[in-house]
Amino acid sequence: MNSSVPYLLAVLGEGVVPPSTMVCHADDLGLVRGDGVFEATRVVTAQDGTSRIDRLEEHLSRFARSIAGVDGPTPDMDSWNHLIEDAARNWRTPGEATLKLVYTNGREIVPGSPRGFLTISPLSETHKEEREGIDVLCLSRGVTSESYADAPWLLGGVKTLSYAVNVAALRYARSQGADDVIFTSTEGYLLEGPTSGLVVEAADGLWTTPTGATGILSSITVNTVFDAADDAGVKTSTRLMKRNEVLRTQGAWLLSSIRGVVPILTIDGHPAPHDDQMTHRLRVWAGFED
Repeated sequence: MNSSVPYLLAVLGEGVVPPSTMVCHADDLGLVRGDGVFEATRVVTAQDGTSRIDRLEEHLSRFARSIAGVDGPTPDMDSWNHLIEDAARNWRTPGEATLKLVYTNGREIVPGSPRGFLTISPLSETHKEEREGIDVLCLSRGVTSESYADAPWLLGGVKTLSYAVNVAALRYARSQGADDVIFTSTEGYLLEGPTSGLVVEAADGLWTTPTGATGILSSITVNTVFDAADDAGVKTSTRLMKRNEVLRTQGAWLLSSIRGVVPILTIDGHPAPHDDQMTHRLRVWAGFED
C-alpha cells in the first residue's frame, strides 16, 4: 500500500481496491435511505507492519445482528473474515487506526444485491486528545426510556447508517464549546453518547445504562470492561440514572472501541468527579493500557 494514501478500501467479492474506486451507485439504499448498517473497531499496527484488530469476533457478531435487524440476508462471515485479513495484510502504517465495516441493502431503483465494503484509516488526533478528558452536554433524544419496547421498527440496538441525528448532536455540542454528548430520555435519564457507552463509578461499583427498551446499542467495550471488573471483584450493574445523580458519584466515562476510555470532566458545565486510578483500571480492562 502506498503510504501517501490516506485510507485503505476493500470491497466484498473484490478485495483491496484503489481508494478512488466507486463503491455505491446513486440509488444505493444505504446512501439515499440510510438502509444499512456498519461496525467499527480499532486496529493497532506495530513498527514491522503487523496488525492486531481489537475484539474482531465480537464486532463481527454484532455486525451480523445489525444486518439481521434491517432484514438483510445472513452474511457470509467467511467472506468478511477473508476481506478483513486481506485488508489487514495491506495496511502497514504503524500506530492506531479505525476499521469500519459497511453493509447496505442494495439499490432502490435498479435491482441489485446487497453491498459490503470496509475501510481502514488512521485514528484522528482529536480522538487521541479526547482521551485526556471531555466536556459533555446532555441533549434529549426525544424518546422515553421505554420507547423501544415492543417496537422493533425503531431498530433499537441496531448500528444503522442513519447517523445524521448523532452527527447533528455532536455539531451542536461543539458549537456550544463542548466536546461530546450524552443523550437523555424525555424523563431525564442518561442514555448513551452518539458513538459511546456510559460507565459510572458509584459507591457500590460500576453502573451502565440498560439496553432493550431504551434502544441503546450494546457496547462491546463496556461489556468487556464489566466482564473484567466482575473477575476483579468489582460489582457491576445496569440502571437508569439522571445527571445530578451522576454528579454525586466518584466518576463517569464514555467508552468506545475507537477512543477507548474517556473521562468526563464536566456535564452541562458542572464539574464531574474523577478517579484517576479507576481510569487506569478501566483502560487496562478495555485493552488500551497494559
